[in-house]
Amino acid sequence: MKALNALRRGGLGLLAWLTGIVFFLPIAWMALTSFHSESDAATNPPSLAASLTLDGYRDFFGSGGGASPWPALINSTVASVASTLLVLLLALPAAYALSIRPVRKWTDVLFFFLSTKMLPAVAGLLPIYLFAKNAGMLDDIWLLVVLYTSMNLPIAVWMMQSFLAEVPVAVIEAARVDGARLPVILARVVAPIALPGIAATALICFIFSWNELLFARVLTGVVAETAPVFLTGFITSQGLFLAKVCAASIVISLPVLAAGFAAQDKLVQGLSLGAVK
Repeated sequence: MKALNALRRGGLGLLAWLTGIVFFLPIAWMALTSFHSESDAATNPPSLAASLTLDGYRDFFGSGGGASPWPALINSTVASVASTLLVLLLALPAAYALSIRPVRKWTDVLFFFLSTKMLPAVAGLLPIYLFAKNAGMLDDIWLLVVLYTSMNLPIAVWMMQSFLAEVPVAVIEAARVDGARLPVILARVVAPIALPGIAATALICFIFSWNELLFARVLTGVVAETAPVFLTGFITSQGLFLAKVCAASIVISLPVLAAGFAAQDKLVQGLSLGAVK
């Protein structure tokens, strides 16, 4: 029996490694292609032994006379970080009301929040565009901040409700007895206990905001252009410059990878609390 269990664990471990390698191979291939010249990257099948170069990265950062990516990267950072902070500020008290002090039919409230994500994003594109045009907010980064906040708020409330449900009610009642008001309870009692779940929610909201393309493509132009929109500019009528696109994709993916790596412990703890079931 022990030998069978050991064999089963070994098989599951091997399967996990194989699955991880399958998901990692496209990223590794993209990273390798980014260090090839355009002629080597365009060969079919691609050559693993091709010489390596940094020309793709130099072209991405504008050394060849192209547009600089820094304004787009800064815009994505501002939109993602600002919207994530706003989502956390709004989702924490909402999740507190639905978990620690639940209202009547709170499950219906959660379903309503989640149902807002069922509408295809393109269905709301025209009304939002007309509103932004009439309000004079086209090509404005703060319009994207408001949009990303509203788009990520439902899923944030849904996740944090599960996290805050794990907070012991006795701790909150003890804080009330000591005279603590709701803002103090949220900031000094609930938030530290639910920190892994808050970190997981923040990371997911940041990733969703950073990767969003549809609204950023339609509602921005030059001033508020984000990194994904800047990336689409490499597909031109002259053709697809594969090495340059791969280099740009690696650079634009680095902030998300760095955030995920930095918060991986909190992310695992948060997701294990029951937000994703």
